[in-house]
Amino acid sequence: MKKSMLGACVLSLSLASSVVMAGSCPLQVKKIDAALAGKTDISDEMLTKVKSLRNEGEQLHKSGKHGESMSKLLEANSILGIE
Repeated sequence: MKKSMLGACVLSLSLASSVVMAGSCPLQVKKIDAALAGKTDISDEMLTKVKSLRNEGEQLHKSGKHGESMSKLLEANSILGIE
């Protein structure tokens, strides 16, 4: 009985964290877009990399791969110097 309750709790927390991450992806995309709309002090090469990471992150989000999406989006944020 305790094992099934523990399993249910773990599953619930896992699903909840997926939902939270899923909602965070679009927010990160918006942050990146806002930063790109403003003046950026990065090289053309890094700008291309940021745009690529942003697009990959958006596609991964749409595919339901939210952990991978956040990884790409946060890497883009890091390059841009945003949180």
